[in-house]
Amino acid sequence: MDPMMESSSILCHICFLIILKLGFNPTSTLHVPTVLCLFKDAARGLDGACAVEGGQLHEKQQQSQQPGSQETAPTRTTLLLEPGRTAAISARALHVHGAEPMNLASQSGDAGGSQLLFANFNQDNTSLAVGTKSGYKFFSLSSVDKLEQIYECMDTEDVCIVERLFSSSLVAIVSLKAPRKLKVCHFKKGTEICNYSYSNTILAVKLNRQRLIVCLEESLYIHNIRDMKVLHTIRETPPNPSGLCALSISNDNCYLAYPGSATIGEVQVFDTVNLRAANMIPAHDSPLAALAFDASGTKLATASEKGTVIRVFSIPEGQKLFEFRRGVKRCVSICSLAFSMEGLYLSASSNTETVHIFKLETQKEKYVPAEEPTTWGGYIGKVLMASTTYLPSQVTEMFTQGRAFATVRLPFCGHKNICALAVIQKIPRLLVAAADGYLYLYNLDPQEGGECTLMKQHRLDGSAEPSNEILEQGSHDRPLVAQTYSAAVTKGYCEEQGAVGGAGLEDDLNDLHLEEENEQPPLILETD
Repeated sequence: MDPMMESSSILCHICFLIILKLGFNPTSTLHVPTVLCLFKDAARGLDGACAVEGGQLHEKQQQSQQPGSQETAPTRTTLLLEPGRTAAISARALHVHGAEPMNLASQSGDAGGSQLLFANFNQDNTSLAVGTKSGYKFFSLSSVDKLEQIYECMDTEDVCIVERLFSSSLVAIVSLKAPRKLKVCHFKKGTEICNYSYSNTILAVKLNRQRLIVCLEESLYIHNIRDMKVLHTIRETPPNPSGLCALSISNDNCYLAYPGSATIGEVQVFDTVNLRAANMIPAHDSPLAALAFDASGTKLATASEKGTVIRVFSIPEGQKLFEFRRGVKRCVSICSLAFSMEGLYLSASSNTETVHIFKLETQKEKYVPAEEPTTWGGYIGKVLMASTTYLPSQVTEMFTQGRAFATVRLPFCGHKNICALAVIQKIPRLLVAAADGYLYLYNLDPQEGGECTLMKQHRLDGSAEPSNEILEQGSHDRPLVAQTYSAAVTKGYCEEQGAVGGAGLEDDLNDLHLEEENEQPPLILETD
């Protein structure tokens, strides 16, 4: 064979193998710079700084400065062609399933009549972000009687993720039309600060004043919030199709939590400031379903797919502090966990009609000197407690697990929802945003607990309905909201990706006043 033809044949075979390895869709555009970058990596081997921690690969990004731009885009963000490694994309990426705590959109089924695709409270529960088929909105949570719309954007359709940084103007957006692309915008100015494309579908985005986390099915990207540079990548995480992760909002304890196993309830805790693994917590026997940090970043609440037991651990030590029993029903799916801002209460919502609120108080705080029992019930209770030392550990745990301090009866069952505990107009409230398109507000009695009182429900289009109409309506018959992710195709970073208009990136981020602890919500904007 002619040497030239033989070389061409070998080159064609290599290119074909690269395309198969990356899982490119034959109908998609093949980016030449990306293929060339990957081809060079395959030829000479990747030289990124890597370290194996906790059984997963952590790669510090090697970045190059683009001419005339202050944003540095990662030049190699995939290890897909490293010998002995498998491609990051898999069949699981083509049909995302499972429940994500912050995403109200179902992964399959018919959309029905609801426009709601996503809802989430900001970090201090002062505003609510809503993603819809036509755009996204922000609502102020300063009043019970009125749901005040702060901002509405109709420029982006099918918004499946929208996350706001506290009360600033920084917002991170993902659309179903481009599920691998993250846009970071300044919504008061109506400008896009930067955008990033990833190798797989974006399942979750988390923000605090130091870091922005992007969660894919088998990797996590850690960005510096001030310049949006990729500081670190956690690769080869266990399959996480629901995008389950939690980021502490504390500057002092800036931890990230994500599943450490796909088969049991291990929690991997990662220090996003020092960029190293902090701990691995064996939280449950079943796979994880929900995670939540308290505001100080010193406690982490966990729930498994079984859904009956909620545990609270100290961070970063991983010591079990509290254990609560939500119920004994089987096949209960926990939708969300949320601490109150002071860390005294923990709420847990599920696919049932009941939301449980637990009070985090130690046995010493709850202890009251007991008098000698005077009734048969008292004697039986005393005997049962005394006998726990002779019972199997599983039975003993049943006696020592805490019960709900307060409960909420929702007017629906089966809808995905997200809850938050906030103080509004000086009264503790439980807020529940649900896939039926409503926001429900309940009063919480901090002294007596018990069943919470339903005060108001608001449609997430801004209108309100009195509470007596809620009780008359009962359960809503609307189906779960549909969210159909397009099949994700692997596409690595290239030089053209990363920041758009990077020359003004630093100025735009400086305008956000990230240092201010008491940022005011933006002015109400008139929209046509």
